[in-house]
Amino acid sequence: MLMLPVLMISVDTTVLSFAVPHLSTALAPTGTQLLWIVDGYSLAIAGLLVTMGALGDRSGRRRLLLVGAAGFGAVSALAAFAPSAEALIAARVALGVFGATLMPSTLALLRSTFPDREQRRTAFAVWAGAFAGGAALGPVVGGALLGRFWWGSVFLVNVPVVALVLVLLPLLVRESRSSAPARLDLASAALATAAMVGVVHGVKSLADHGGLAGPLATVAAGAALGVLFVRRQVRLAEPLLDVGLFRLPVFRTAVLANLMSICGMTGMLFAVSQYLQLVLGLSPVRAGLLLLPGAVVSVCTGLLAARLARRVRLDVLIATGLLLGTTGYAVAATLGPAEGAAVAGAAAQLAVAFVVLSAGAGLAETLTNDAILSAAPADRAGAASAISETAYEVGAVLGTTVLGGLLTAVYGARVRVPAEAGAEGAGAAAETLGGAVEVAGQLPAGPAAQLLGSAREAFAQGLDTTALAGALLTATAALVVHRQLRPRPGRPSGQPAAERVSA
Repeated sequence: MLMLPVLMISVDTTVLSFAVPHLSTALAPTGTQLLWIVDGYSLAIAGLLVTMGALGDRSGRRRLLLVGAAGFGAVSALAAFAPSAEALIAARVALGVFGATLMPSTLALLRSTFPDREQRRTAFAVWAGAFAGGAALGPVVGGALLGRFWWGSVFLVNVPVVALVLVLLPLLVRESRSSAPARLDLASAALATAAMVGVVHGVKSLADHGGLAGPLATVAAGAALGVLFVRRQVRLAEPLLDVGLFRLPVFRTAVLANLMSICGMTGMLFAVSQYLQLVLGLSPVRAGLLLLPGAVVSVCTGLLAARLARRVRLDVLIATGLLLGTTGYAVAATLGPAEGAAVAGAAAQLAVAFVVLSAGAGLAETLTNDAILSAAPADRAGAASAISETAYEVGAVLGTTVLGGLLTAVYGARVRVPAEAGAEGAGAAAETLGGAVEVAGQLPAGPAAQLLGSAREAFAQGLDTTALAGALLTATAALVVHRQLRPRPGRPSGQPAAERVSA
């Protein structure tokens, strides 16, 4: 039962990526609005997870889960019928607010339900498998729905899942709360949220406008608020976020690996959905099915990680998962605008890249979550699980913001719009690939073919750049994991992950 909210949240993180081409046509968002539609959800979650984890410790984790599920279902129904890009951005932010109540509650309830460490590790493996599998299944679900219905159907799919959770959760899961909950510090919560918004907004503005002064000032302001947040946590007797946990090498390294792994994956998904449909010309259903093997592999490697952790060191396993991700990105970095018979080859190459990438994500996510949660005191389970999920959601935000912004910048710099499109058409075509397709449909055959060819070539170059950036991120994370967690003199060598985490 606790897997249903996890599956719903993770699917919702990526399902919208396949609706991007349809949204571009129906709502005509700008490039920046499109990034906010995709990112507003993860941004709200990332800013509120720690707060909601602490709230669950105080008020009851099952109660918070039920309230969050009800709100999530109601807002999903509203998002499905959003009349404009601005309305959809608002709905996505609201979904993130309610989604933030679900994630820390599920992990904290798992910890209280399975006090035995071996059982808990298996439960975490299933949880991580559901999370990674849901993220990989998002494009498949999106493709299947968009093949028959309008773009809003990707939100309505949440409603029956929410109904099932609301009926069964009170019957199957016991309430859990902290015996000595920390004080809910609203000032810290506001600082954390403002810091995240500042950094993300600055990066998005930089990608959209190309100017330096304003965006860099916004990023600097967000970073300064983040510093104030950390200093406040150090001074408080009952901090919202126990920053002292980051002194533990296993904890801080696992958080970093978690963040960087998902950063690369979400950035790639943002690009891949558009590449398959608008560059290769595949239907949403066929494009989604190409990514299905990756979803299956992600779940399998997540479950396998629990067994491997009994025999293999933590640094070896996590670094292997990250390097698998690097390999997947490298395979995807040589794609181009394919036509005719070459389409099948490009699609197969991308499917292989996604399988390798998903295998690494499933392995790394399971182990990093287990490492993070095992280091935390049981009484702060909600707040500690929120740190793990904050790393995930911050990675998702940065993936779409940084890698998605990089893709947008490369595309905008390389696309060439014919004069026949006019000033307004040129602006729309240079914003997004979906905009270029829409503008091309209004042009004569010659200029239309010229625009589509240039747009697809520019987008393929942007995808290659994004994949290379993802490879760099995961390779760097693998190096950090190896340096920080490898055995050193005085530390037993050959120690399996299970022992290293609990040590």
